[in-house]
Amino acid sequence: MNHDHSKKTPDGASFDRSGSQDSLDELSMDDYWKELENIHETRGSNHEERVALVVKEPDEGELEEEWLKEAGLSNLFGESSGDSLESVVFLSTLTRTQKAAVEKRVETVTQTMRKKNKHHQIPDVRDIFRLQNDSKGKVCDRSEPSTVRTSENKNETQDGTKGPKFSLGTDEQKSPLEDMPFSDTDINLEISFAEQAANIKDSSVAKMCKGGGGDTLLPNFRLPKDKTGTTKIGDLAPQDMKKVYSLALIELTALYDILGTEFKQQKAVKIKTKDSGLFGVPLSVLLEQDQKKVPGTKIPLIFQKLIAQIEEATLETEGLLRIPGVSTRIKNLCQELEAKFYEGTFNWENVKQHDAASLLKLFIRELPQPLLTVEYLKAFQDVQNLPTKKQQLQALNLLVLLLPEANRETLKVLLEFLQRVIDHRDKNKMTLKNVAMVMAPNLFTFHGFGSKTIEQSEFVMAAGTANVMRFMIRYQKLLWTVSVFLRGGIPKFIVDQVRKQNAESQKKEKKDKAMKKLLKKMAYDREKHEKQEKTPNEADVPQGVIRVQAPHLSKVSMAIQLTEELKASDIVARFLSQKSGNVQTLKKEEVFLYEIGGNIGERCLDDDTYMKDLYQLNPNAEWVIKSKQS
Repeated sequence: MNHDHSKKTPDGASFDRSGSQDSLDELSMDDYWKELENIHETRGSNHEERVALVVKEPDEGELEEEWLKEAGLSNLFGESSGDSLESVVFLSTLTRTQKAAVEKRVETVTQTMRKKNKHHQIPDVRDIFRLQNDSKGKVCDRSEPSTVRTSENKNETQDGTKGPKFSLGTDEQKSPLEDMPFSDTDINLEISFAEQAANIKDSSVAKMCKGGGGDTLLPNFRLPKDKTGTTKIGDLAPQDMKKVYSLALIELTALYDILGTEFKQQKAVKIKTKDSGLFGVPLSVLLEQDQKKVPGTKIPLIFQKLIAQIEEATLETEGLLRIPGVSTRIKNLCQELEAKFYEGTFNWENVKQHDAASLLKLFIRELPQPLLTVEYLKAFQDVQNLPTKKQQLQALNLLVLLLPEANRETLKVLLEFLQRVIDHRDKNKMTLKNVAMVMAPNLFTFHGFGSKTIEQSEFVMAAGTANVMRFMIRYQKLLWTVSVFLRGGIPKFIVDQVRKQNAESQKKEKKDKAMKKLLKKMAYDREKHEKQEKTPNEADVPQGVIRVQAPHLSKVSMAIQLTEELKASDIVARFLSQKSGNVQTLKKEEVFLYEIGGNIGERCLDDDTYMKDLYQLNPNAEWVIKSKQS
């Protein structure tokens, strides 16, 4: 692909760099075009033909059908359509904007099936949420502002059992946004992002905080601390993570719908890929190879080594990441690495720093599928089109949740490295903007989509994709510090929806008469047995006290009095202070307090979780201290 960049870089003069930081910022778009030229030159010197990844053009309704399957709602159409318990429960916990997003896709699939005259049971879209609408009123049209509160005055479930308070952003007359002081730099994780967008869509506040990606200054966002603890991806049980994925996809779609941005997942046609080697190998294959050498590794070893090689010299080298290595030498190094890396015979002393940086970027570009995935690459690009920076940040949070683990972990390590480069900007002359301009073509102009697509859209998307790159780098330090967003943090409102789904499932199961009868008999027999067997020390704990189990520690059980300031870390420390030579010694960083059962499958608590607040959210949970491996 040949581009005439002379309009932007006449006679190549604009590539000359002065020591002025201001001049670097002014010429930063040149970094983007120069990087593209380097990429084309590298590809041109590689005589080995690459098989381009084919992106399939979907038929009418196919995208929506695939979307419903990804969201776990395939039983809303086709031969398997019907009101399964799981779907009824899932749909009952959706916010109004989420429901509108589902209805829109079901309607499209329904119309397509009718056109094709498929002999399937085709539900009327108005019936999808019939059970919810009968009790809660009509689902709002997505053009109307949605209120965002569930009942907070009721602390009992319909069957009279004790239950927690949930605020999911569903149906009530008053919006929680009206109750809290609004700041355009506060990130609210308790209310659905799409519901927040619907409430401020046409308000003066929205216009005030509006700002595209062109602004040089990026706001300092603040993440208020959640007293019930931050939840990261690895903290939840697999069955709950499946629900998180479905909710994140629906929420992202609802957010894009509300903000008038088209959300379409791309679909790649499967092609034959390399099943060994380093460059051009799928991340999953690389990790399978690497885990034989380093069990448990989540980042490709070659990726880690290249970063280490760059940092081994100094990050103060001027033009680091911008100045490329010699293309013929890069090609030779690739071939040598492929042959000797896993044997341990490759001589890293022959690799210059700029060569290592070029190899790192080459590794990213040569992945058979983009690091941001075929499915979501366009959605990442379209983040630039969202009206406010806060909404761009919210969309990035959801997109990162949707990435496969290998992609997410590799992206995390990459952004952390880029920030370390930027930290030395006074010496290396690589500002946030410069680094973003250089790295954006490597992540966003993916070769697999074919040169025609890139040719037509390249000039339009250049500044936008570089700005998304800048955005991810800029906020990763703040966001990763509090373990939210790009590190794989799950917004509280999604965790609350998972809790409600689990609670509703348990409630509906109990309504089964036969099950109720069996449970009642079992409960009676168990209670009778426990009364006979219990010692005074094992009696039920009083109100405001929880019993924590620690089967692998010296003290295997302890009653803990809940106080306003008691944190998860305090409980772990109390158990670890009980020494014994008969039990394996575990360090503080190796053991965690877990919330198990009730309205969650299993959740590893972060140290700063306030236990009284969490107990009120899930009073029926059990509390166990264990290591993540057990």
